[in-house]
Amino acid sequence: MATKILEVNNFSYSYGRIKAVDDISFYVEEGEIVTLIGGNGAGKTTTLRAISGLIRGGQSGQILFKGQDITHLSAHKITGLGIAQCLEGRQVFSHLTVKENLQMGAFLRKDQNKIKKDYEYVYGLFPRLKERDNQLAGTLSGGEQQMLAVGRGIMMDPKILMMDEPSLGLAPIVVNSIFEIIRQINADGRTILLVEQNSNAALSVAHRGYVVETGHIVMSDTAENLRKSEEVKKAYLGLE
Repeated sequence: MATKILEVNNFSYSYGRIKAVDDISFYVEEGEIVTLIGGNGAGKTTTLRAISGLIRGGQSGQILFKGQDITHLSAHKITGLGIAQCLEGRQVFSHLTVKENLQMGAFLRKDQNKIKKDYEYVYGLFPRLKERDNQLAGTLSGGEQQMLAVGRGIMMDPKILMMDEPSLGLAPIVVNSIFEIIRQINADGRTILLVEQNSNAALSVAHRGYVVETGHIVMSDTAENLRKSEEVKKAYLGLE
């Protein structure tokens, strides 16, 4: 029987009088890729930021990680439990090198042998990063910076890796590469929660998905069934 690693129960979040997330509930099981899809402003990023502890003060409901209530924990404590987030817009340390960015990902870790193996794993996934080991991150292309952001997340050795709009602003050929990497990371044992406006790409790699509209979850199913849904096709996949 699969174990729920993350549970969001009747969760709401408001910015002042504006309710960005309204009474949503979903879960992620160990070993899954689960995606939240929906248009811009639907509340997807707010949800991830609340899970990570990056925003606080306007929430109600409950967030559980491996059965522990983390709703009001600080961001650094949540990171220490094993939740990592690749932020929207990549957010690399532009004045640090590729290797230094990866080292920042491993900052809280002490297991030097495992850290070394994870460097090798990241460079195996992204050979281009290995070629640019000593290059400043700010001089990388958008696609390379996204690879670095994902690699930095992996270096945190998280129990669940949350990814916010990994395809944003990237050329189609790079987008395809990023999603193949997401599939590979999951196949290698990593649980992933994916927020993505490119619904077709997200559903092509996910096991299950939730459709978010104006802060509400309006549909949930297997990724395969969501891709077949006429409503999802028309609203989110650009298909008639």
